Amino acid sequence: MLRLLEVLLLSGLAFQSYVTATLYTDPTQLPTRVYDFVVVGAGTAGSVIAARLSENPAFSVLVIEAGSSNQNILAAEVPFLGSTLSPNTAVTWNYTTTPQIGLNNRTIPYPRGYVLGGSSTINFEIWTRGSIDDYNRFAEVSSDPGWSWNEMIRYMKKSEHLVPPTDNRSVLGEVDPSIHGMKGPVQVSLGGYIGGVDQRVIDTTREFVSEFPYNIDMNSGYPLGIGWTQNSVSSKGFRSSSATAYLAPAMERDNLDVLIQTRVTKLVAVSHTNGVPTFGQVEVAQTPTGPRLLFNASKEVILSGGSINTPQLLQLSGVGDSAFLASLNITTILNLGDVGKNLSDHAFLGNHWLVNSTSTFEAVGRNASLAADLLEQWNTTGTGLFSDPGANQIGWMRLAPNSSIFQQYPDPSAGPTSAHYELMPVDGFVSFVENTPATGFFLSIATNVISPLSRGSVTLASCDPFDNPIVNPALLESPFDLYVMVEAIKAAKRFVEAPAWKGYIIQAVGTLNSTTDEDLAEYARHSTSTVFHPVGTARMTSYSNQDGVVNPNLLVKGCSGLRIVDASVLPYIPAGHPQACVYALAERAADLIKAAWS
Repeated sequence: MLRLLEVLLLSGLAFQSYVTATLYTDPTQLPTRVYDFVVVGAGTAGSVIAARLSENPAFSVLVIEAGSSNQNILAAEVPFLGSTLSPNTAVTWNYTTTPQIGLNNRTIPYPRGYVLGGSSTINFEIWTRGSIDDYNRFAEVSSDPGWSWNEMIRYMKKSEHLVPPTDNRSVLGEVDPSIHGMKGPVQVSLGGYIGGVDQRVIDTTREFVSEFPYNIDMNSGYPLGIGWTQNSVSSKGFRSSSATAYLAPAMERDNLDVLIQTRVTKLVAVSHTNGVPTFGQVEVAQTPTGPRLLFNASKEVILSGGSINTPQLLQLSGVGDSAFLASLNITTILNLGDVGKNLSDHAFLGNHWLVNSTSTFEAVGRNASLAADLLEQWNTTGTGLFSDPGANQIGWMRLAPNSSIFQQYPDPSAGPTSAHYELMPVDGFVSFVENTPATGFFLSIATNVISPLSRGSVTLASCDPFDNPIVNPALLESPFDLYVMVEAIKAAKRFVEAPAWKGYIIQAVGTLNSTTDEDLAEYARHSTSTVFHPVGTARMTSYSNQDGVVNPNLLVKGCSGLRIVDASVLPYIPAGHPQACVYALAERAADLIKAAWS
C-alpha cells in the first residue's frame, strides 16, 4: 500500500498549503546574531514556545530547526497518509535502535520529526491527554502543584479547538464538548469517515460491557474504556500540527526569525559565577565540515529538541555524566548523571485477523484508481477516507488488581485512572514489522503497553554532532511489560469474540492463534516494535532533588540561562499518545518564561 501511495504523492496533484511565509535557510542571512530567546528545535513544543514568546513585541525570538520546511509536503497534510512519512524518509531523523533484548535482539527503525512541526508533522494525529493520575504524579514528583491535572487542564484547553469532523455528522454521544477548548490553535476532531468496523466496535462495548465499557470522552481525565478517537485534524480535512497551528500564524511577526536546515551543534556557556555556568550562545552548522556560527541569547536558550536530540545536544555541550563525557574527551560543564537516562516508550504490536470483507484498507492499497479517486475527493472537498487518520476508536484497559505479576513487580501506572495497555482496532493490516500480505482482507487490533516499567537510554556514539546517538528504548525488556503485552493480546482476542463480529472474523493470523502464554510471549517478542512515544531523557524533579535534569520551572539544574521544553522532561510516560500532553506542557512553559522575564 505504501508504495502505491508514494506514487500518488509524486503525481503532481495540486493542493492547498497553510504556510506561505519566507524561511531562512542560510544562517549568514539572518539580520542579527543576538536575540532575547533562541529556541532549539521547531517541533511540537518548540513551535509553541516560539509563537507564544513572540506574542510579546518586546521579545526577539530565533527558532532553529535542523530539518526542512513542512510546506508543499502532501503527506503531511492528508491525515490518512501520515503513515507514509516514516520511517526512512526525508522528514525524519531515521534513527535505528540498538538490538532490543526484549525483542529477540532485533533492531528497529526509530523515526523522529526532521521538519517544521517535528513529530507533530509526521505522527498519526491521535489526540489523547492521558489520565488525572498522570498529571497528579507529575505534580507529586516535582513538588509543584502547577503540574497537576486541575492546574494543567486550562493549558490543555488553551492548546486546542474542538471542531466538527470532516463528514459534519452529529457527534452527540461521541465526545463531551464541555471539557474541550474552543479557541486554541490546534484543531481537534473525531474521525470523519465511518468505516466497516466502527459500528462493530461500538456494539462490542454494549455486548461485553463489563470488560469493554463505552467511554464518551477519553480526554476527561478518566480514559478507561473504549471510545471515539480524537485527532489533530481540521474540519477541512488537514493535519493540524504545531507548524500550521502555532508557527505559521506567528511567522509574519517582525520579532520572530525561523532558520531551517541548520543544526545546533553545541550549547555554549558564556560565563561562570561561583562555579555556576550561564548558557547564552548556540553554535550552528549546516554540514559536518561547514563553518560554525554563533548566535547569542540574552535571556535564555530554550532546548526543544525532543527526547532523542535534547540529551544528545546536552552531552555534546558537556552537560551529562562526567565519567561518560570524559570517555569521549568532552569537557564537563555540568555533571548531571540523569541526562539521557530514563527513556520510556510505548511498545506496539499489530494483531491481525482475516475478515469477510473486500472493503478494508487493503482495497485502497491494491487499487491505484481507487486511491487516486480518494485523494482527489480529499483535495476537492476535504472529505472521505483520506481525511481520516484511520483508527476511529481506542480502548484503555487495566490489568486485574489480583494479577499475579503484582506479586513480583510494583504497578508502574500513575494510579487507578491510568491504563496499563491500549487496544486500537483498525480496518486493515497494520504493522511496523511485517509487510501487508498480497491477498486477503484484514482487521488489526494494535496492542500497546501504555504504562511500561522498562527504561532505556540515549547516549552519544561520538563527539561528532552529525553522528546519530545510540538509542535504546529497552522495549519489553522488563518481564512486567511482556506480561502486560500478553494480557493485552488475550484481551484483543476476547474482544472479537463478541456477537458483533460473528460472520465477519474468519480466523486469526499466524501465531495469534496460539493459546499458551509462552507462545504469545514469543509472538510478542518477534513482532513488537514501538509507536514512537519517547519521553523522560531529561526528567523533571523537585528543586530539592539532586537527581533529574530540570527543576519544576524546566530550567536545567545547576546552571542559568538554559531551559528544556519538550517531552524529555516528563518524568513518566503519559498513559496515552503524548502529543496533547506536550502541547499543554509547552503552553505552561511559555507562561513560566513570560513570568520570569516580565
